[in-house]
Amino acid sequence: MRLNEIRDNEGAVKERMRVGRGIGSGKGKTGGRGVKGQKSRTGVAIKGFEGGQMPIHRRLPKRGFTPPNAKDYNEVNLGRIQIAIDAGKLDASQPVTVETLVAAGVVSKPRDGVRILGQGELKAKLAFEVAGTSKSAAEAIEKAGGSLKVLGGEAPAEA
Repeated sequence: MRLNEIRDNEGAVKERMRVGRGIGSGKGKTGGRGVKGQKSRTGVAIKGFEGGQMPIHRRLPKRGFTPPNAKDYNEVNLGRIQIAIDAGKLDASQPVTVETLVAAGVVSKPRDGVRILGQGELKAKLAFEVAGTSKSAAEAIEKAGGSLKVLGGEAPAEA
């Protein structure tokens, strides 16, 4: 077999229906749109229209607030960091920072920093330099004999 001989399996690719190509095609004349009315014509944008009645998305009250400059942190559990150390992707002698976690493949991109969460078990003695931690993660790091340096001033969360 050669590359130029490769084909899809029979019936794997279905050709699209070409509408409006004569009445013999089965989708001719009106092209599957029915007859007359707004929706049979082009340029229709009536997604939320309710026949003149006030649409439900305008009747219901709006609630909440999304801060425009909210920080977007990577959230990493201690168990995930321990797995990376066991696999040899993370060096236990180096401090754990956003850059080292990206290099190890634990997180995909730096974003606004890393926040450590307490799920899983941490056996290694590590030095963390992160944007924040949960209270349980901070306790687990201290218990394992590691150190914690919080960047940006976010203290461990209060319960």
